[in-house]
Amino acid sequence: QVQLVESGGGLVQPGGSLRLSCAASGSFVSISSMGWYRRAPGKERELVAVMATAGSTTYADSVKGRFTVSRDDANDTVYLQMNSLKPEDTATYYCNGLFRGRFHSYTEYWGQGTQVTVSS
Repeated sequence: QVQLVESGGGLVQPGGSLRLSCAASGSFVSISSMGWYRRAPGKERELVAVMATAGSTTYADSVKGRFTVSRDDANDTVYLQMNSLKPEDTATYYCNGLFRGRFHSYTEYWGQGTQVTVSS
């Protein structure tokens, strides 16, 4: 089992910044990818940003140039630096990870979510 613990959400004014963190713990051999999704009220969950172990990144078009995903592999932690926040970024943000276990098995895990509210 793998646990993902998120932190860093909160209330911020438009144009402000927040940094989300997600630390993985538990039993796994390696991390294939880690990243962030979000769900706004009344909308479906969407990918925000993901980083693979090789360093490749994928961003939603709506956050390109404003958000940056990074990883600290020594501490099994992924970060999401969010700048120039807009009210439409308001959502619950979920950490996501794909972990390799024994015998080359892969399992996806989710964090519990952290609320980000952008409002004046």
